[in-house]
Amino acid sequence: MPLADTSSSSVSGGATVEFDSSIQSLGALESAAYRLIGMATCQIERNSDRFICHLTPKASPSQGEPVSGSALRERFLDLVIDENLRLRIAEKTESVRNVILALAFGSLA
Repeated sequence: MPLADTSSSSVSGGATVEFDSSIQSLGALESAAYRLIGMATCQIERNSDRFICHLTPKASPSQGEPVSGSALRERFLDLVIDENLRLRIAEKTESVRNVILALAFGSLA
């Protein structure tokens, strides 16, 4: 899975990031949004051939001021790249993982 083609804009303290749905999986976006849950909310929409992610920072008494839109965008893109890599590694190592599990649990059957 190639890296996402993105464009973004800053909106009222938050950010909007767009991805081409032909090269970016929804699963990676959802996983990245989940990992961002402590600092922001993320609403993911599909508009024809684009995923549009609206990021809104959360104000937290323990963390002080909410993060800026540009910092939020940067963090989200880092998490999306990380999730894409995790998915690629899982796909490439699936057969090895299945063999290990079969050997580990084969004697229990």
